[in-house]
Amino acid sequence: MKPKILFLFIMSFFLLFSCSSKQTSNDKNSYYVFGKKYTTINSSQNFSQKGIASWYGKKFHGRKTANGETYNMHDMTCAHKTLPFNTKLEVKNLSNGKKTVVRVNDRGPFVNRRIIDLSYKAAGKLGIDITGTAPVVIKAVDGLTEKEYISGKFTVQTGAFTSRENAVRLKNKLSSDFNHVFIKKVYKNNQTFFRVRAGKFTSLKQAELSELKLRQNGYPNAFSVALD
Repeated sequence: MKPKILFLFIMSFFLLFSCSSKQTSNDKNSYYVFGKKYTTINSSQNFSQKGIASWYGKKFHGRKTANGETYNMHDMTCAHKTLPFNTKLEVKNLSNGKKTVVRVNDRGPFVNRRIIDLSYKAAGKLGIDITGTAPVVIKAVDGLTEKEYISGKFTVQTGAFTSRENAVRLKNKLSSDFNHVFIKKVYKNNQTFFRVRAGKFTSLKQAELSELKLRQNGYPNAFSVALD
């Protein structure tokens, strides 16, 4: 086999299994990929994990997922190697603080260090559709009702700066249109950041409405976050 053809064959094989729509054989709670056995856990209670998230989209849209559903890239779903199907997970992008909730309906990803494969829509909520991958923390939230999850304390982050002066400048600009504009100082990766946040809300829906307003008025990187 010519080297170029061999390379293309290997890459095609790798891509097939790096995404989550499977061609695996399940045996009750176990299945095999690349000769490695994976066994699903019985309960997601108190489950949490840190690692790399990726996403899969159009190529797999309309195919069957591992639990028999049809994959819809516009649903809030994900793939995980061992969690029970229908587990609800809160996923936090550690690069930007964005969070969302997804439901497990597929298996994967089978790439080193990756712990979760997100649908296109979920990746977009976290900004991972642009970066491709991102460090995340995931935790099971099955015990929470939808109302409990979307009710709480939220704000909208509009900018992050290494210069406090720049952060103050944005804060003063936003203060004419928003109440409770503040700066949160964060120390990360041996560097200090000043995050400018606008508003204090009691539901995620309220925060997202203000996020939309900010995006429409010249702040395309605004996003809703839990108020900590």
